[in-house]
Amino acid sequence: MKPATHWYSHYLFTAHVHHQNAHSGPSDQNQVLNNEANVMRFTLIILFVAGTLPRVHAQSKSQTPTKPVPYTQPIAQTNVKIDMVPIPGGSFTMGSPEREANREPDEGPQRKVEIEPFWMSKTEITWNAYDIWNENQDISRRKIMGVKPSAADKLADAVTRPTPPYTDMSFKMGRGKRPAICMTQHAARKYCEWLSAKSGHYYRLPTEAEWEYACRAGSKTAYHFGDDPKKLADYAWFSDNSDDSYQPVAKKKPNKWGLYDMHGNVSEWVLDQYTEKYSPDQKKNPLVVPKTLYPRVVRGGGWDDTADWLRSAKRIASEDAWKDQDPQLPKSIWYHTDALSVGFRIVRPMRVPNAKERATKWDKTAPEQKDPPQDDDQ
Repeated sequence: MKPATHWYSHYLFTAHVHHQNAHSGPSDQNQVLNNEANVMRFTLIILFVAGTLPRVHAQSKSQTPTKPVPYTQPIAQTNVKIDMVPIPGGSFTMGSPEREANREPDEGPQRKVEIEPFWMSKTEITWNAYDIWNENQDISRRKIMGVKPSAADKLADAVTRPTPPYTDMSFKMGRGKRPAICMTQHAARKYCEWLSAKSGHYYRLPTEAEWEYACRAGSKTAYHFGDDPKKLADYAWFSDNSDDSYQPVAKKKPNKWGLYDMHGNVSEWVLDQYTEKYSPDQKKNPLVVPKTLYPRVVRGGGWDDTADWLRSAKRIASEDAWKDQDPQLPKSIWYHTDALSVGFRIVRPMRVPNAKERATKWDKTAPEQKDPPQDDDQ
């Protein structure tokens, strides 16, 4: 679902161009095309003056808090913001006890791990925030408004973006404030890289340990609110109440740290390679750096999952079947066409890693993902 102002400006622009085309011959077409950008600029200016168009953020860099407090990350050339919630550092017991109902063997052995403080997005990344990168909306808006790219824009524009999808990746379930879905882990990582360049802050996916720590918010129960799945509908969208679709974010109760939809709505990518059990060796900021494309980890469960798949300790492994509907050969590196309940949220570590730490741990992944070369006639 697109913002109403975007629809209205598009309508005015389209109506004008259709009017021009209807009253012009072939010799006038170049003039029509040359006037399109000016028409859109005029339309947007009228909307802005009339107060219909929300102000966009000229600068995307948020103020850096001097202490762990919530803040909002704006995105330049748009009116979209991402709310970030502080997660205090500490230690917790990762995994589930053997007595927990519906426990799986890969949820152990339990281990005590230490986590450094970070910020996490209050909600899953929505289509509103994702499509700015996914559809090049920031670049298009700069061209329409005649705005020169800033140094940060130039860095962000250099980050690889997805190839066009073969179909609507929301699968008609709606966009707007609903969580973006069907992206690969590679795509989610690239979004973080783009946002980092655009904002001047380092964003990435959470580790599996960070995700569970933030989800639990100090709890030791099956869900962050307790053990009773009968209460789950107050906090989550899942198979019992989702009406066979994901839902707008932040419509259920948050956990104690102010995070919404940690259980349900969509499962969320983390950085880690999936392993069948936890290593007892990694005790501080653990991360299993990916070495193979499958399986990798998503957490939290989605709108089409049963209650037991939404538990705080539940682990879900990605698989190549998530690309079954993709008609492209080779399969796209950007889309999981069959992962209709997989999305992501982002984190920003309070201690910014240095270049070596990023290269050897936080940003490291294999195999390298590249789009196939295009034929000359395409």
